Amino acid sequence: MTILTIVLVIIFAFLAGMESILDQFQFHQPVVACTLIGLAFGDPIKGVILGGTLQLIALGWMNIGASIAPDAAFASVASAILVCGPAGLDNGRGIALAVPFSMAGLILTIAVRTVAIFIVHAADKAVEKGNVRLVEALHFGTCILQGLRVAIPAALILFLPPEQVTAALNSVPDVITNGLQIGGGFIVVIGYAMITNMMATKDLWPFFFVGFVVSQLDFNLIEMGAIGLCVAFIYINVWPAFQNRIAGSGGSGGGDDLDAVLEDY
Repeated sequence: MTILTIVLVIIFAFLAGMESILDQFQFHQPVVACTLIGLAFGDPIKGVILGGTLQLIALGWMNIGASIAPDAAFASVASAILVCGPAGLDNGRGIALAVPFSMAGLILTIAVRTVAIFIVHAADKAVEKGNVRLVEALHFGTCILQGLRVAIPAALILFLPPEQVTAALNSVPDVITNGLQIGGGFIVVIGYAMITNMMATKDLWPFFFVGFVVSQLDFNLIEMGAIGLCVAFIYINVWPAFQNRIAGSGGSGGGDDLDAVLEDY
C-alpha cells in the first residue's frame, strides 16, 4: 500500500463525510464513494460492484423529519476499504458489515451535529458584531468536522494490520453477520417501495408495469434505459394534458408549458 493510496483514501473519505450534509457532488453515495476507494486501491471494479449493491440498500436511508438516517458515507468508505484494501474481504462480508458501520457513522454524525449547535451560537454572536469572516470560518469548520468524522475512522481502519482487521471481523458470530445481511436485503425492498410510492399516480402506473414486463425479457440496462427514454419522449408529445395546455396558450411560447402541466400533478 503506497503513500499515494493512503492519501487518496483519506481524501475520498473526507469528501464523503462532508457530502453527507452538502449533497453537492454526491461523494457520499455508495456507488460513488466505493468506486473512488476502489480506484485508490487500483481495483475500481470491486468498488463499483460493492457500491452498486450498497446503493440499493441506501435507497431506504433518508432523513425524515427529526429522524436521521443511517450514515451511508462511513458505511461505504469503511466497507470499501475492507473489500478493496489489504484485508481483501469478499463482497458479501463487506455488505453485511455496512449496516453496523452505518450505525457507527450515525452516532458520529449525531455527535458532530451536537457540537455544531455551539458553533451556530458562536456564529450568531459573530453576526451581531458584524464579523463576517468569523461566520465564514465557523461555517467551513462545521463542514470540516463532518469530513473528519469519516476520514479519521477510515484512517484507523486503513492503518490497522490486515490480520487484526480480519481476526476482529472473523470473531463476529455468523448469526450476527448473516442477520445483518438479511436485514440489508429487507432495506433494499423498503427503498424500492419508497420509490414506487413516489411514482404512485394514475399516469405513471402503466409505465411501472410495462417496465416490469420488459425487465423479464433479455435486455440489458442500457437497452432498457434507451427504451424508457424513447417512451418518455413519445408520451410527452402525445400526452393529452400537455397538448391541451399548448393549444390553450395558442402556441405563443409565453411561460413554461411543461412546468405548468406538472404543477397539476
